[in-house]
Amino acid sequence: MKYLLSLLLFFQFVNAQNVQRIEPPNWWVGMEHNEIQILCYGDDISTLVPKLSGIDSEEVFITKTTRTENPNYLFIDLTIDSNAKPQSLKIDFLKGKKKIQSVSYELFQKDSNGRPGFDKTDVLYLITPDRFANGDVSNDYDPNLKEKPARENRRGRHGGDIQGMIDNLDYIVDMGFTAIWVNPVLENDMEEHSYHGYSTTDYYKVDPRFGTNELYRKLCKVAKTKGIKIVMDMITNHSGSEHWFVKDPPTRDWINFGGKYTQTNHAHYTVQDPYASEYDKKAFADGWFVKTMPDLNHKNEMMAKYLTQNTIWWIEYSGISGIRMDTYPYNDKDYMTAWSCAVTAEYPNFTSVGEEATKFANPSNIAYWQSGKQNHDGYESCLPSVLDFATCNAFVESIQDFDEKNKWKPWQKLYYTISNDYLYGDAFNLVTFPDNHDGARIFSKLNEDINKFKIAMVFFATTRGIPHFYYGGEILMSNKYPSGIRSDFPGGWPGDEVNGFTGIGLTDMQKDAQSFVKRLLNWRKNKEVIHYGKLMQFAPSLPSYNKNVPHPDDYGVYTYFRYNDEEAVMVMLNNNEETKINLDKFREIIDHYNFAYDPINEVEIDLGQYLTVPANSPFILELTSK
Repeated sequence: MKYLLSLLLFFQFVNAQNVQRIEPPNWWVGMEHNEIQILCYGDDISTLVPKLSGIDSEEVFITKTTRTENPNYLFIDLTIDSNAKPQSLKIDFLKGKKKIQSVSYELFQKDSNGRPGFDKTDVLYLITPDRFANGDVSNDYDPNLKEKPARENRRGRHGGDIQGMIDNLDYIVDMGFTAIWVNPVLENDMEEHSYHGYSTTDYYKVDPRFGTNELYRKLCKVAKTKGIKIVMDMITNHSGSEHWFVKDPPTRDWINFGGKYTQTNHAHYTVQDPYASEYDKKAFADGWFVKTMPDLNHKNEMMAKYLTQNTIWWIEYSGISGIRMDTYPYNDKDYMTAWSCAVTAEYPNFTSVGEEATKFANPSNIAYWQSGKQNHDGYESCLPSVLDFATCNAFVESIQDFDEKNKWKPWQKLYYTISNDYLYGDAFNLVTFPDNHDGARIFSKLNEDINKFKIAMVFFATTRGIPHFYYGGEILMSNKYPSGIRSDFPGGWPGDEVNGFTGIGLTDMQKDAQSFVKRLLNWRKNKEVIHYGKLMQFAPSLPSYNKNVPHPDDYGVYTYFRYNDEEAVMVMLNNNEETKINLDKFREIIDHYNFAYDPINEVEIDLGQYLTVPANSPFILELTSK
């Protein structure tokens, strides 16, 4: 009887050993990244021994098996020879000579050599999926996930999804956009406020309320047929607190500060500060963003490998053309060098852009992260692009500061900010923007002035860099919409009385704005001089401090040119009354041309001695030697 009881307990123990997760779930042959680490997770699996079977070559082999203090983990290092063929592997998990479990592991053929990223020819459309369009109402509710739909709740889930984006690709194309930056779509199985996607609970699974992995891949494929690139929003700095590897970590140092909530100090400048204390630097980089977003420890080599492999897996699997990396400086900076260089090594033409968002953003702290920047501390990066918060802030401050009380300020902040472009590795590869999902919408920031809104659209569409615009900006969505800056796009839900996609119910002002943006972006789409041309800016004139002397004729006007050997585009942003400007100031460039054309209003312009610029408006001129 004692023997039978012992045998029963043995079999119960064996049956309890079950590999529940294998990540990454597959890989590819022909990759630069051909040494991968497979994370295996399941009940008490650390005593199992992995062995490959079912392979038709000796070009794939296990090089190392790592066990941690948590018996629910097993890490398998797999080497895939450069000559290996696509094949289906079997990973057998043995206890002694007994096979406890066998798991299939596919090696596919890499098919993304030369994958192009987004570039200077593109204009990105930023979408928060939950708030854009509900293309499949059947996935709004999922009984297996914690948070339920609540469209009436500003912080709740409203039902927008991947199908909604697919359904409205033609609208995005028609507007003149060539790429879509999609806020995170991976699973966020949190109790509340998870619609935004920044609390990941599964790094290899699209949230079912948005769709499936296959549907995300379909979005990329269908978008590509329409000339649209997809940019994936990623987060390596933190996960959601409900992530399974946060609740049951493999090591004590898997999460920073031992898994105990410790708030970051948000002190961005400690990274570049030559006088910063180690205490402050650690508090910034290792501290948690918020309590529900545990900070991942990149100094743990297994964590670092896990995150880098996850990035490469999504690029190869999905067909995306870019990555926007969230909270870039909050990550361990040495890890971000390793991450960016690994992505670049695998996909040399791919584009990743990092978010360096701070209230005090300036070119010096943004430039620090970009590839090609020579830093004071020797820090090097392989990151192609950074979000240009400095120019965004400078533009808004400049256009807002023009009033009777502060007449000495117009355009000065913007001019001086751009004059610091020498700090960047490549200022023309920055991503510029007037607003985004984390701050006030541009129309609201400009006090709902349609003319200033048009100035903003023209500036960000024609200055150096790669512009992105926030969904709904083209129809003047503002902070006043029902859910604030992340309101639902009208027309994206069944029963909506107003439809931004078709124009039904839009005000005359909204229709005017939409039409203006459409003309502007479709014009930009074919302007090589805007994509690749040089930039020349003219210092904005200061006011006269002598009451008896009038201000300069171009006071309140910011003028710059994009030009190459064949043509130039002259842009004037007038934040003042109608102004008659003497063109002698610009002769060094305009004398090369004898023909001028206003592409927005579709009229020819005489380039004589003077040019009249309409009040409070942008003015674009194409200059050629026609």
